[in-house]
Amino acid sequence: MIATNKIRNIAFLSTYPPRECGLATFTEDLVNEIDKIPFIQPSVIAVVDKEGYTNSQVKRKLSQHDRTSYLLTALWANDNVDLLVIEHEYGIFGGECGEYILDLAKRLKIPFIVTTHTVLLEPSPKQQAVLRELGRLSTKVVTMAESSIPILAGTYGIELEKLIFIPHGVPNMQVESREKLKINHGLQNKQVISSFGLISPAKGLEYGIEAVAKVVPDYENLMYLILGKTHPCVKESMGEKYRQSLMDLAQSLGVQDNIWFIDKYLTKEEVITHLHMSDMYLTPYLSKEQAVSGTLAYAMGCGRVIVSTPYRYAEEMLGGGRGMLGKFRDSDSIASCIRSVLANPVRKKEMEMKTLAVGRTMTWANVAAQYAELGMQIIDDRGNRTKNDTRRLVRPSIPNSHPHLAIVSRNGVKVG
Repeated sequence: MIATNKIRNIAFLSTYPPRECGLATFTEDLVNEIDKIPFIQPSVIAVVDKEGYTNSQVKRKLSQHDRTSYLLTALWANDNVDLLVIEHEYGIFGGECGEYILDLAKRLKIPFIVTTHTVLLEPSPKQQAVLRELGRLSTKVVTMAESSIPILAGTYGIELEKLIFIPHGVPNMQVESREKLKINHGLQNKQVISSFGLISPAKGLEYGIEAVAKVVPDYENLMYLILGKTHPCVKESMGEKYRQSLMDLAQSLGVQDNIWFIDKYLTKEEVITHLHMSDMYLTPYLSKEQAVSGTLAYAMGCGRVIVSTPYRYAEEMLGGGRGMLGKFRDSDSIASCIRSVLANPVRKKEMEMKTLAVGRTMTWANVAAQYAELGMQIIDDRGNRTKNDTRRLVRPSIPNSHPHLAIVSRNGVKVG
């Protein structure tokens, strides 16, 4: 870490609790951890639709669908912030494919970083154009999956020198033993599988239920916990139709007693408790495109055996015997993975140890330190360039030098 007693103001532009979404939780965890690091003052610019905020970390609100708000937020950031971190997800910014964020980026005079939460293999022309331009304007682009680096460089044309890998963070919390937790929750002597997060059809949970139904005849003590509320956007468009279809499926397959639906937005403590209680974590997602999964990252941090479909993040994180990959939309394949884990307790333990070893490198403290070091370096480099530019522009022997000599662009290039 760069040693100096100068305070750097770093703002994070993102959704933020009380909005219920993974991006909001990610930013809250990251900001809370960075706040512990000396000489950095983190703050939040919250992307809002209808939410209200009382959190002291939220210094400004950006109205998601109000284009003028993006311009005003850029002006505010220029006056109050040394560095902006834009947490990028297409769906949280206004305009087509979130294009309003470019209005803000083009008016920033301070450096900014983009953290990419979605990197599509086959973006639409508009999706590609938005992220390409955001990357061009940025100082650095962070990806949470190393496999996304060649995609960001090739498909989106972002300079390799700008790209940096920082993993998704995971909590580091002490909890009771797995067996004690099972007893506390009435699951003693059960083999527990879990999936958590906001529920939507993209999660492929029906294939998880079908897989469990195929395994239960051989392992009657199998329990599958489906934890989480329906995603707000899904609930707005189709109500609880998807959740009800999952419950109906469990009933029709005769495994309603082996599936627990816990319909609530879990606290971080509840998530970690249920993960530590689990023998396996399951992500039967439907799309290869999934570049990052916060839920899978959390399961890594808890050292759980993970059974997943082979989306990009899962392939990267579960390599080297750290988990098992089934096929997309194939409950037989997923059931085979589950059986393999249940039938091989020694192998299961080995996978848990390998997963935990990687998970320990992903704690929020480690991730926050990497963001802090990157941010401090960018801020200090800019400060040094500004000082050098000022020295070059000052001409003591010509007191009436032209005013345009004092005007420089954000890259330190003379204009006028």
